[in-house]
Amino acid sequence: MTARIVLLVTSPRLPAGLLTAAAWDVVRAAPVLAGAESELTRVVRTAGAEVTVLADGATQALLDAAAARGTAVWLAGPAGDEALARELGLRLAREPGLAELELMYGSWDPPGARLLDAVEVMDRLASPGGDPWKRAQTHRSLAGFLLEECYEAYDAISADDTDALREELGDVLLQVLLHARLAEELPEGKRWTVDDVAGGLVDKMVRRNPHVFSGERAGSLEEIEANWERIKRAEKTRESVLDGIALSQPALSLAAKILDRAGRIGLAVPPPLAASQVDPEARLGAGLLATVAAAREAGIDPEAALRRATLAYAEAVRTAERAAASPAGEAGAADSG
Repeated sequence: MTARIVLLVTSPRLPAGLLTAAAWDVVRAAPVLAGAESELTRVVRTAGAEVTVLADGATQALLDAAAARGTAVWLAGPAGDEALARELGLRLAREPGLAELELMYGSWDPPGARLLDAVEVMDRLASPGGDPWKRAQTHRSLAGFLLEECYEAYDAISADDTDALREELGDVLLQVLLHARLAEELPEGKRWTVDDVAGGLVDKMVRRNPHVFSGERAGSLEEIEANWERIKRAEKTRESVLDGIALSQPALSLAAKILDRAGRIGLAVPPPLAASQVDPEARLGAGLLATVAAAREAGIDPEAALRRATLAYAEAVRTAERAAASPAGEAGAADSG
């Protein structure tokens, strides 16, 4: 019977004892070797398995154990121990009768597992001995960076660049993680963690989507949106339909949001007339607000419309610059002189 060497790979992001039934069967039945002591070696020993930690000579030790017992198991480290796997593979390619090499996954990373890595890295960066810049920040000093990263993600969406969007969302996530890590340093009674952020989000998503989590009838999209708003109003005690609007957003978006909120509850409050205003700034503001109201009635996003027109104008400016810098443009300028 051919000897067997099992390379057992596990997720370092899951509890050490959370292994498949097949993985537990093999570690209980065969000698187990590893390159270093770890939580996994401790758990496997506690379960009654025989575990040997080797500083070097792992390839030959595995071959010897497999020859003596029929099967030997290597508990791979967090990085997978690719160098050992390569060395074993080359040795068995030269001498195929020594043993068969089998890769077994004892556990897998669940979706979102790399978020745990991101939290761990941020904790190290913002802890003593980490990055001085990050440790010196406050929620207020980071506010502009959060806006900037969100705008860059918006640009990627506008450009239909999904690769850039993936990167920019990572930068947004960095800001979330850093804010959460800094909040851990707040005074007692005010501090919170990234788990509080995630937990609050999970509770909100479950609460506001009863058609998914509570077995309620889904209905139409309009009914789902109305139900969302009803649940939201019940959660938050607000005196006005305008409460909760982000007042620091761009003015066109702010105007559109206020008009939309007022329209949701049927309030017919006409915007001020430009002609009735006493100073030029107020007249201009009233005229812009009227334009936003007209855009809303037409189903047009005024922020997107102005952005589109502005970017087109920017491209026209660049075209004019190139024309002016070309030899023909320079010659024309010289002739006119």
